[in-house]
Amino acid sequence: MVALSRKIVDSTWFNLFIISTIVAAGVVVGIQTFPKLDADHSTLWDVLNRIILAIFTIEIILKMTALAPKPLDYFKDGWNIFDFTIVAVCFLPFGGAYAAVLRLFRLLRVVRLITVIPKLQILVGALLKSLPSMFYVTILLFLLFYIYAVVGVMFFRENDPVHFGSLWTSLLSLFRVVTLEDWTDIMYIQMYGSDVYQGFNKSVDGMTVIPNARPILGAAYFVSFVLIGTMVMLNLVIGVIINGMDEAQKEIAERNLHELLKNDDKEAIAKLDRSKKIEALRVQLEQITAELDHLR
Repeated sequence: MVALSRKIVDSTWFNLFIISTIVAAGVVVGIQTFPKLDADHSTLWDVLNRIILAIFTIEIILKMTALAPKPLDYFKDGWNIFDFTIVAVCFLPFGGAYAAVLRLFRLLRVVRLITVIPKLQILVGALLKSLPSMFYVTILLFLLFYIYAVVGVMFFRENDPVHFGSLWTSLLSLFRVVTLEDWTDIMYIQMYGSDVYQGFNKSVDGMTVIPNARPILGAAYFVSFVLIGTMVMLNLVIGVIINGMDEAQKEIAERNLHELLKNDDKEAIAKLDRSKKIEALRVQLEQITAELDHLR
C-alpha cells in the first residue's frame, strides 16, 4: 500500500490530474459569482464542490500514506499545512452568514496551484525571502517620497493646492506620479502656472490659488523624481527578488538532495551523479571553446 501510494503521488499523471482539479475548482467558484447561473444550477455546483473536496482529501491521504511509517512528516512542509488547512476548513458546517467564508476558502483552493507546480513555489519562496531586504528598500523609498513631498509643498502649494496643498496630498500626488498615471498633467501645472494649464482633477473653489510658473524647477523636480522613483527603485526591487530567487532555488535543490539520501533511492542518486558529471563536462567544454576562440 505504501509503495503504491508513493508511485501514485510521484507520477506525472497524478500531478496533472490535481492541477486540472484545482483549475476546475477555480472555474466553479468563478461561475458561482453569476447570480442566475448560481441559482439555476445550485445542485450541480454543490455536487461538483463535493467531488473536488473528495479528490483533495484523497490526495492528502495518499501523500500521508506515502510517508509511512511517519505520516505526520506531511506537516513538516509549510505548503502541505496550507493545503490541509484549506481542505479542513471546507469540511466545517458553514452556513447562513458564514457562507461567504466557505466560498472564500473554496476560492483559495485555486492558490493550491503554487503547491503542485515547483516553479511557482520557487517564485513565492523568492518573494518571501526577499521581504527582509525589501523592508530596507521600502524605507529608502519612503525617505525619497517624504523629501520630495516636503519640497513639493514648499514650492508648489500656492500654485497648485489641489496636489500640493498639504503633506498628505503631496504624498498621494507623488504616488500618482511614480505610477506614471497622467503625471505630466501635474508637472505642466507647475511649469506653466495654474492659470495657463489647468489640469486639476477636482474643483479649486474655496482654495487660495496664486499662479506661479516655475518651468525649470518644475521640470527638474518631476523628471528627477520619476527617474529615481521608477528606474532606480524598480531595479533595486528586481535585484532583491532575483537574489531571493537564487536562494530559493538553492534551498529546493538541497531539500531534493536530502530527500534522495533519506529515501536511499540508489537509482535516483545514480541519475543525480550522472547529471553532475554531464554538467562538469559541459563546463569543461565551454572553457576549452573559450580558450580556442582566444587563440584565434
